[in-house]
Amino acid sequence: MVKKRARETDDDAEQAFLEGYRPGAFPRPSVTVDLVIFTVRDRVLSTLLVRRGEHPFKGRWALPGGFVRVSDDRLDQGESLDDAAHRELAEETGLDAERAGKVRLEQVGAFGAPGRDPRMRVISVAYCALLRPTLAPLVRAGGDVDAARWYPLDELPPLAFDHATILDRALAHVRARLESSPIAFELVPETFTIAELRTVHELVYGQSLDPGNFRKRFLRMVEEGVLEKARGSRATASKPASVYRFVRT
Repeated sequence: MVKKRARETDDDAEQAFLEGYRPGAFPRPSVTVDLVIFTVRDRVLSTLLVRRGEHPFKGRWALPGGFVRVSDDRLDQGESLDDAAHRELAEETGLDAERAGKVRLEQVGAFGAPGRDPRMRVISVAYCALLRPTLAPLVRAGGDVDAARWYPLDELPPLAFDHATILDRALAHVRARLESSPIAFELVPETFTIAELRTVHELVYGQSLDPGNFRKRFLRMVEEGVLEKARGSRATASKPASVYRFVRT
């Protein structure tokens, strides 16, 4: 009984503290999400950039993204980081909510160096997204940007803020995840050949892979149930090639 009364007293004290707490009495940064969106276009690994329509860096190319919606309401503090990332993905690519919601997003890291944003102290949480080539043509500029464009990674313009650093970190993240996760399957069509998946791996790694060794790894994934043979085939210069698909669990 004594413990119960002590707990109730602590709860009352906690409630009183929260009701009297004034967040504005302390300096606090704003939070943004930035998106590094990769796809394969014409056998080239590309990333989506948007041209900023407002200062700072007006007219410069940047990663899609924006501020996380927050509130001073203690009970309703705004949106989560993941929700903000999916919202920005839909707003700045023009993809409808259903398509945007199916895009694979992975958190890359946080970037909070003082001065990275000339307006004020801003901490950004970066995400990488892999967009199927079939969805890439549907992307269009949205939100407060002037234009959206797919840039090959070897033809990038100077980027606003510290977005070049964020992009490099995202590419390293994808490379590190390539062998341990099904992340590469987001960069091929729903059905694909062995050669098409090998091309994706080569584009991400930036180097050629031995076709024979890759075929062995591919067939091992079929044996392990990661991939399965799909209906139909793909015409090639020599003979039709079997097509496969990723087994989603």
